Amino acid sequence: MRIYDFNLKDIKGQEVSLKEFEGKVLLIVNTATGCGFTPQYEGLEKLYKEYKNEGLEILDFPCNQFGNQAPGSNEEIISFCSLKYDVSFKQFSKIEVNGKNEEPLYTYLKSQKGGIFGKNIKWNFTKFLVDQNGNVIKRYSSTVAPEKIEKDIKILLGK
Repeated sequence: MRIYDFNLKDIKGQEVSLKEFEGKVLLIVNTATGCGFTPQYEGLEKLYKEYKNEGLEILDFPCNQFGNQAPGSNEEIISFCSLKYDVSFKQFSKIEVNGKNEEPLYTYLKSQKGGIFGKNIKWNFTKFLVDQNGNVIKRYSSTVAPEKIEKDIKILLGK
């Protein structure tokens, strides 16, 4: 199994193959609109605008598993992210990242890079950095702000 073998629904319900992102550096993040880490959307958007033309893609997966912090519909999430943070990176439909209904992509990501306290995702805004060949390079906890990941992104982009 490779990361490019997964198909998911984007936030508007359209099927998306991750093959579409082959050859790009990916930052995959589970998000929530009502979380203490929600302001990280601003840093994610800044990274995306800075490096999208160099090959960075950010893949946003809203998740309501932690403290009911993403209770809105996909449409409400789009509206919130657009109005409050001017998000322009790829957003996907709401998913679960742990448990019996977890999105298979997250099963794969966690199998590649377990966390400090085990494989399960501990909270919203956990991030996975994937290189241009689809290798999961690093996992970052929720507390790691997007700007702290910039140096790792630049290395992968050859900057």
